[in-house]
Amino acid sequence: METDRKKKTGVIREKVGKVKLSLARFLKIIPERLKRIESAPDTAVRPAMSYRPNALAAVLHPEVQHVRISDVREAGPGVKLYTLVPDRERGTGRLAPFGAGQYVTVREEIGGIICTRPYSIASSPGEASGYYQIAVRDTGGRMSSHIASTWVPGAAADISGPEGEFTYEKLRDAPHVVAVAGGVGITPFRSMIRSIVEGSADFRLSLVVCARTEADILFRDELKKASGNPAVDVRFILSDEKKDGFGYGFVTAGDIKSAAPEDGNYSLFVCGPQAMYRHIEGFLPELGLRRKFIRREVFGQITDPALEPDATPSEKEEYAVAAFVGGKRFDTFCGAGEPLLAALERAGAAVASGCRSGECGLCHSRLVSGECYIPARTDFRREADRDFGYIHPCCAFPRSDVVIELPPAKG
Repeated sequence: METDRKKKTGVIREKVGKVKLSLARFLKIIPERLKRIESAPDTAVRPAMSYRPNALAAVLHPEVQHVRISDVREAGPGVKLYTLVPDRERGTGRLAPFGAGQYVTVREEIGGIICTRPYSIASSPGEASGYYQIAVRDTGGRMSSHIASTWVPGAAADISGPEGEFTYEKLRDAPHVVAVAGGVGITPFRSMIRSIVEGSADFRLSLVVCARTEADILFRDELKKASGNPAVDVRFILSDEKKDGFGYGFVTAGDIKSAAPEDGNYSLFVCGPQAMYRHIEGFLPELGLRRKFIRREVFGQITDPALEPDATPSEKEEYAVAAFVGGKRFDTFCGAGEPLLAALERAGAAVASGCRSGECGLCHSRLVSGECYIPARTDFRREADRDFGYIHPCCAFPRSDVVIELPPAKG
């Protein structure tokens, strides 16, 4: 056995030895290439989009999609369902395809400030070429209030291409998914259910919907109807109301186990408010699931970092921030409890951003000086980013005065 290994090693060394890098030979390549460039015909280069891979990439991953609102309807108390169609007059002929569970980022200029917010696509992938649907709850925030007051049929808007990894993947996930949804967090599961019913997705979904009252359940009738499909099971839990046919209280490990298959082979998908994430994380060990089978949608920016399990205290209530965005300097202050990105947007800086939860990497920035607290559950940075001082300002909270370099928003 040892002799065979030595023989193989000798063959590899012999092959490698035949390929030698000579510096003198390498330097001769440069003038030869310059001659070829000089002798090239003086004709126009083909447009980049004439190459099929580039054209395909533009369809699948557009930087911006121009849309118009074609329909607005009530989805539940304080929540509206918006239907977005391609705005052909502004250059978007069709909407990009997406996977059930992905989101788009809405980009709006509000009061002279460029704002971005992610919203899960609630329609099915089979409807993508014609329209997207997103559900927006009017929380009184800058973006949600703007959408509620200005998005009427015919209004124009700009959104990103589909993003996110909160999708079913056969090679990674179990054939049975137990999903827990809270509030507007039902939207990605509505898309998944529709794809299952239409036959474009092949997995079983047991959905546990959490709400305060029955009236607060979004898409209630549609979800009940979908339960007639053998691959879909929907059950409801109400925290503030006792009713026949509904669970009562807050979701427990027992609720998830009862919705799971007997063999225990399932993936857990969770989407909802951050309080629900913290609650479920408390009993995850009881489920005994491998980490790869637990999927959580990164649903917007952290609103109260002090509640994070690994929260670090702050010596001051706010800190000075000097930011360089596309060569332009912005000086502002950022509260210890707000992400750097929010403070910079308020100061008028147009910063590249998408998920606002640390996952997409669009706001990947260099922390020149200063210290920040980054919650562990939203720290998706590579080891190299940590070593060389790069952060995602959408989920970084100052713990000293900060100097930072950020990428500008496109467009």
